[in-house]
Amino acid sequence: MQENNFDIENGEEVEIEIYTLTDEDGKESDFELIGRNDLGGQSYVALVPVGEDGEEIDEDEEGGFVILKVVDGENGEEEFIEIEDDEEFDKIADIFEDELFEDVDYDEDEENEEEDDDEDDE
Repeated sequence: MQENNFDIENGEEVEIEIYTLTDEDGKESDFELIGRNDLGGQSYVALVPVGEDGEEIDEDEEGGFVILKVVDGENGEEEFIEIEDDEEFDKIADIFEDELFEDVDYDEDEENEEEDDDEDDE
């Protein structure tokens, strides 16, 4: 199930796509679409979990996200399924990581951590 929400980013209203996914135990969780890519004629999505208030849940410090394969469902709507082939997953994960984290400066983050550690030592 897809739901469209709107948010203000850099002074502009942007559409946020929220999907409700059901796991193998029947538990429903909401996820925000953060990226969509194609590889070898196959589509994939990157999603992050969101809480009831629509805010992104920070499951780990490295910005965890879920990558799923897009397939045509029985009713003609697209469905998301787990990627079972490790090689296929690694290829598309690299693409998403490059795209989603291209603006992240890991060296700067490490410098900030070192400065914080130095302040704690004083």
